[in-house]
Amino acid sequence: MRCLWLLMLCLSASAARAQQTASAMSTSSAAPTAHASIMRTYALRLRPGDDLRQQLQAFTEQHQIRAGALVTSVGSLTTTTLRLANQPGPTVYRGHFEIVSLVGTLSTNGSHLHLSVADSTGRTLGGHLLDGCIVYTTVELVIGVLDELDFRRETDPVSTYKELSIYPRPATPTRSSKPKK
Repeated sequence: MRCLWLLMLCLSASAARAQQTASAMSTSSAAPTAHASIMRTYALRLRPGDDLRQQLQAFTEQHQIRAGALVTSVGSLTTTTLRLANQPGPTVYRGHFEIVSLVGTLSTNGSHLHLSVADSTGRTLGGHLLDGCIVYTTVELVIGVLDELDFRRETDPVSTYKELSIYPRPATPTRSSKPKK
């Protein structure tokens, strides 16, 4: 009887520990809030001499993009200007570079873009895209727009940087087809 009681006590303690562990894991691995939106896309090509970042910003302003993302990009640059990780200012590279990655978010409220390029030896550099990235032959872009969302840059209390905040975009009022009396 005493063995049975001891066995039940051990099983009970083991089950309680397993439940606490599962509970801790479920709260620490909770999925972040996600917002859904249908995406429409634009395809465009930049020409030799264009400034990549300035053209992306002009396009964003022209189309009043509140929430967008770069879907894909390829092309080449003669000048690459990046803010490297944990550096306060720009670093400029001159030569011929292939774009191997251009990713990020676009918004009239502030964009956040990262660029990686490779030189003629295959050496790859990457960082924050800055003004001064000059197109060599072409840059081909596909931009996705999420009309149901609004991207904003707000100071994060932990990082202290302006980070992405995502809001649902208010529905645009539609005109009534009925004439007013």
